[in-house]
Amino acid sequence: MAILTLTDICKDYQQGKEAVRVLKNINLTVEKGEYIAIMGPSGSGKTTLMNIIGCLDVPTSGTYVLDGKDLKDLSDDALADIRNTHLGFVFQSFHLLPKMNALDNVALPLLYAGVPQKERRERAAEALKSVGLEDRMTHLPNQMSGGQCQRVAIARAMVGKPDLLLADEPTGALDSKSGSQIMEIFRRLNDEGMTILMITHDAGIAECADKVYKILDGELHTGDGKGGSTDEEA
Repeated sequence: MAILTLTDICKDYQQGKEAVRVLKNINLTVEKGEYIAIMGPSGSGKTTLMNIIGCLDVPTSGTYVLDGKDLKDLSDDALADIRNTHLGFVFQSFHLLPKMNALDNVALPLLYAGVPQKERRERAAEALKSVGLEDRMTHLPNQMSGGQCQRVAIARAMVGKPDLLLADEPTGALDSKSGSQIMEIFRRLNDEGMTILMITHDAGIAECADKVYKILDGELHTGDGKGGSTDEEA
């Protein structure tokens, strides 16, 4: 079953009087339980694509269907609700709130979702245990290493039990050992049924996924470099 389907997605940005096309007819289907990496250099369009998939931006044209729902013409509030209920995010720079401890950072999406406090804390604690941080629940971000902060961010992303985990350069700010630990967690989550879509510029990290696409100059290609942007060609 498809979690998301992108059909002929284009994205233009206005530069002066001219429209510059950043994404060019992107076609992508992600099935439930898949672990996919999209690899590309800086300026290739991969962050723009991630922002559209994450409902942080909207395409200029094309169709985006998430969990069977066409997202065209939805309001900002409706897109925010989709982000909070269907998607989990892991970013390169963690985006943890510095004055909140690990437990409260992880519980924050559940607060926005209206989950009662007792359940929020129980679910946040369970998520932190699942990433090996049961002994860091009361630590602030500045009391933890980069790898630990990223594990907190992963716990926060999964605490709402999203349909899809989106990871944007999840190891980009980490040393190789911490990066390997994060990839081990992603592999375990995927083995447990989590659907993961990861953006990276690192070929070694991309190889941790089960399927790799490459994006270059706004065009999506299969990982073997043969071109084509549909899953039938993958």
